[in-house]
Amino acid sequence: MAKYPVVLDLETKYTFREFADPKKLEISVVGIYDYNKNSGATFLENELNKLFPILEGASYLIGYNIKTFDLPVLQAYYPGRVEHFPVFDILDYIKQKIGKRIALNEVVLATLGKKKSGHGLMAIDYYKEGKWEELKSYCLDDAMLTKEVFEFGVKQGEIYYLNEKGKIAIPTDWKKYQENSQGKDMSLTLPF
Repeated sequence: MAKYPVVLDLETKYTFREFADPKKLEISVVGIYDYNKNSGATFLENELNKLFPILEGASYLIGYNIKTFDLPVLQAYYPGRVEHFPVFDILDYIKQKIGKRIALNEVVLATLGKKKSGHGLMAIDYYKEGKWEELKSYCLDDAMLTKEVFEFGVKQGEIYYLNEKGKIAIPTDWKKYQENSQGKDMSLTLPF
């Protein structure tokens, strides 16, 4: 069975100022782009059981800071072990290439000429104020921008960031993450 990547981004109810342990931050919403269905979707906390089969069927989970943020937060909900998911973290890739971390918005601006629709703390405010549509829209927007940066890197062989010298290219070799895979199936850990 062919497998396809899924781009993932999530928002939390709390910040690291409130809890140091990512598992205590609690998910408000998850946004994905599913290459198998060629569409985006959002899942509120009470809908995560619908998300897990999609993640388990993915060839790769693609995200920005997904290894140190999104997946540790998700682990509090997922009954299996998130480290078993095949993952491509764009931020990790950037750090390996240039030796430092760069905010998603900076990469989006330099690479795509766009801006994020807000910042993470705004998403927490949306949650606290019960603004569910705004929250879902913000999260899905981040997932789609991550997808666009990823696809730009696949097609152009580079992405960009800005520094005092101007626009700097980071070479990419990401095609292997986009292609569908006939690879080894992940053993399902959920009782379906």
